[in-house]
Amino acid sequence: QVQLVESGGGSVQAGGSLTLSCAVSGYRFQSFCMGWYRQAPGKGREAVASLSSDGRTNYAHPVKGRFTISQDSAKNTLYLDMNDLKPEDTAMYYCALELVPAARYCKGIYATSTDYKHWGQGTQVTVSS
Repeated sequence: QVQLVESGGGSVQAGGSLTLSCAVSGYRFQSFCMGWYRQAPGKGREAVASLSSDGRTNYAHPVKGRFTISQDSAKNTLYLDMNDLKPEDTAMYYCALELVPAARYCKGIYATSTDYKHWGQGTQVTVSS
């Protein structure tokens, strides 16, 4: 059974940094699409960053240049390094995983919630001004 567990959220001041982790169990990284999503109160879930098993990464425009998605296959963990955080980054952050026959099927940040079968429970990020 595939499970995703996020950690690393917290409260920081604007300009600060956080690193989110998503530990994956029940699956070894092979052909996959993974992504970080966020949902602010009263808003829909939006894609933040994506990583496919062929190494392609994509970022949503609001976070480009500030966030970095990466993985450690030995630790079966996905990361999101977040720098220069802004109050508008405040949200619940979720990681998502979809197993695919080949990485070319990944849609990057254009993947919708329904494109991912496996989700974590979320970790809260709060950025104060």
